[in-house]
Amino acid sequence: MSELLLIADDDPGVLSALGLLMKAEGYQTIMASSPKEVLTILAQRDVQLLLMDLNYSRDTTSGEEGLQLLQRIRQQDDCLPIVVMSGWGSIDVAVASMRLGANDFIQKPWENDRLMAIVQNQLKLAGIQRHSQKLSGHNQLLQAELSGDTQMVAESASGKELMALIQQVAVTDASILLTGENGTGKSLYARYIHDLSHRNQTPLVSVNMGAVTESLFESEMFGHVKGAFTDAKAARIGRFELADQGTLFLDEIANTPYSQQGKLLRVLEDSQFEKVGSSKTQQVNIRLICATNADLGEAVRLGTFRKDLLYRLNTVEIQIPPLRQRKEDILPLAMAFLDKVARKYNQPRLSIDSAAQHTLQTYAWPGNVRELQHMMERAHILCRSGKIGPQDLGLNTTAGTADNAIAGNNEPDLRCLEVIEAELIRQRLAYFDGNAIRAAESLGLSRSAFYRRLEK
Repeated sequence: MSELLLIADDDPGVLSALGLLMKAEGYQTIMASSPKEVLTILAQRDVQLLLMDLNYSRDTTSGEEGLQLLQRIRQQDDCLPIVVMSGWGSIDVAVASMRLGANDFIQKPWENDRLMAIVQNQLKLAGIQRHSQKLSGHNQLLQAELSGDTQMVAESASGKELMALIQQVAVTDASILLTGENGTGKSLYARYIHDLSHRNQTPLVSVNMGAVTESLFESEMFGHVKGAFTDAKAARIGRFELADQGTLFLDEIANTPYSQQGKLLRVLEDSQFEKVGSSKTQQVNIRLICATNADLGEAVRLGTFRKDLLYRLNTVEIQIPPLRQRKEDILPLAMAFLDKVARKYNQPRLSIDSAAQHTLQTYAWPGNVRELQHMMERAHILCRSGKIGPQDLGLNTTAGTADNAIAGNNEPDLRCLEVIEAELIRQRLAYFDGNAIRAAESLGLSRSAFYRRLEK
């Protein structure tokens, strides 16, 4: 879609001439004949450049009315390219307009070639600035980069079936919902889907919805303009704008506040949004991938998740199987993680002895692939020989047995649920060295739910 230019002048002849010139060069135009019209249009439309006269009906020679308009625009928008025109040009007026934020100045009557060179140059510079802001936004806003260097392993039947499905849907633009237990690698599969898609040269923007507070939801997701609220000292680019033309990955989608789900649904359905503090509608083109370890169907039944939003998210639902159901993948994954750790520490890769291999294959893996990855890094650090043994794995066999029982792999544990729950929480806290957040994640609990169980 061609850029939209706003042309402001009180002379209908000038508006007509400039409109024809810009149309011939492939630009869309919208006209305004007064400062009030300019401000109204800027509040409602996504304009890429403003070409404005300095003199209007109130004063046709001094340029004061145009300079005041320029000042008001710059108080709200630091980035819009503005080219000012005047038939009563002077060095003083040109300097004053540049000091107030104009990007360039041209005197009437204009030369078409020079005017078009200025317009094209300002649009190009604005594009570079937007790109720079997006790169800066990635550094400031993204919680964590998804790693693309972990080997995709699929030796098991369920793993091969999963990979075949992912490869089939990745080349489309269909919305994908990844479900499965904590630690199964949903974020890694989101990265893999993006890399296989036709958008792989564009951004993949990841958002942990559990970390987005309700009060800042709109600012985080859609951005805000300068002065939109007390602390909005500068404009901010939201996640949707960052992901434009690329992929947006919403992790822990079930944690989206119910009050904000309608706003999320609207942008997903219409591909439009407004920044906080602005009535200007912006278009966005994204591919959506979501992930959750929650039962969204049950959340809909309980009234904590919108049914219409669920239908918008799960065009294709992909269930990521837990590691205990992919036993053939355990050892290849372990070796892949050891390769990665060896590169990280610039050390030789270790091997795994037969006893440790048996331990890995018989463990229940309550933390799934994430737990295996952390275990391999710890084993690499603690191993004192060239081979990792069972003692290097640091597995709590009691915890492993309890988890196996809970997973249904051993004889059932007939103790009451409260006792089992309390023991399991203590084991996980010990396993993660008292880190409550990691313990909560391994159990598939939100932080607040985990602390409620701790209190109990």
